[in-house]
Amino acid sequence: ATMVLEYNGKTIYVDPTGGKEAFESLPKADYILITDIHSDHLHLNTIEAIETSTATIIAPEAVYELLPKNFRQQTEAMINGSKVDYEAFSIEAIPMYNLREEALKYHSKGRGNGYVLTFGKERIYISGDTEDIPEMRKLQNIDKAFICMNLPYTMTVES
Repeated sequence: ATMVLEYNGKTIYVDPTGGKEAFESLPKADYILITDIHSDHLHLNTIEAIETSTATIIAPEAVYELLPKNFRQQTEAMINGSKVDYEAFSIEAIPMYNLREEALKYHSKGRGNGYVLTFGKERIYISGDTEDIPEMRKLQNIDKAFICMNLPYTMTVES
């Protein structure tokens, strides 16, 4: 799902989809976070249509490999567990994957990233498409969490 965050004059698009029209009334992105390879996260038509010339794209390695070459030079490929500090925030790549046997085919461990963004003292967790995994349960000091729930692809309401 697409989301836009603004902090201290910086704009972050998360999994931008919906085409250029969806972003026309918003400030241009300083950062674009992509969580996974599926088209509801990596929507190339949207990324190619919006203004990205000065944006930093942050994505899992699997996404990096699928990006057109002209986007790779502005992309930071992150693996689960890695952390990068930017001027406006720091970001840590958190695993996202399925646990239920019937859902393992949707999100394999190590392919996609959830993210913890730290803005000053505020920590925001973006789960990406995941289930109730141990790595998520171990997160601490999260102020806001954006958690997916979209069966059969992610966790159940009970989780």
